[in-house]
Amino acid sequence: MIKQYLQHLLRAGNAHSIHSPFVYELYNQVVKSKKKKNADFADIELLRKQLLQRTDEIEILDLGAGSRRNKSNRRKIGEIAKNAEKPARFGQFFYRLSQYLQPETVLELGTSLGITTAYFAKALPESEIVTMEGCPETARLARKNFSELGLYNASVVVGNIDHTLPDFLKKQNQKIGLAFFDANHRYEPTVRYFREALLYADEDSVFIFDDIYWSKEMTAAWEAIKAHPDVSVTVDLFWVGLVFFRKEQAKENFVLRF
Repeated sequence: MIKQYLQHLLRAGNAHSIHSPFVYELYNQVVKSKKKKNADFADIELLRKQLLQRTDEIEILDLGAGSRRNKSNRRKIGEIAKNAEKPARFGQFFYRLSQYLQPETVLELGTSLGITTAYFAKALPESEIVTMEGCPETARLARKNFSELGLYNASVVVGNIDHTLPDFLKKQNQKIGLAFFDANHRYEPTVRYFREALLYADEDSVFIFDDIYWSKEMTAAWEAIKAHPDVSVTVDLFWVGLVFFRKEQAKENFVLRF
């Protein structure tokens, strides 16, 4: 990914290259925010530190593209916390984005130990946070972590997302304000999950796609999503991609530094 990242840096702009008022405000208030860390961040990062130190193992059920670092189904919790969880700066970015947009419903595909979920839940204490996880053991630990953090607005749906996502969406009676796709890093499932969730989005929704340059399949999925006629604005931050559906805004794809 080093080559792709260097190419991204050559293409990426900053606030001075943004001519959209919406994206300009988003970039300054959320992406490049200078806000200091707060107590919510401290609570979550203390939990992360404790998880990183754990040497006990659990049995992993991986229904996605798998891990590049560990092919064994027996993994130490500390290794999962290190390799499967987004670093703090991304969780804090999601926290700022959530507070900025104030979605009533957040859907996350791919829970792992629930660190990223915790940032969404802490940012939006009055919103419903639903996260989906295919592995029962990591889901069990995530629920325990939510309890320790006092996050009673976050719930875990356990099972193969190929089945749990359509079942969940059929019961939805309101839009999905924010969706984070971090479950199956392959082309077909990523695009399928996007299309299924798209039916429950509106012009105020945002979809976040993780690891858009993780593989050729993920990059191809990102390109297909950008080209979808219902997508108006995308923001490529290399590590993640943001997708908006603002009908009054001309279609434009931004490549920006994070």
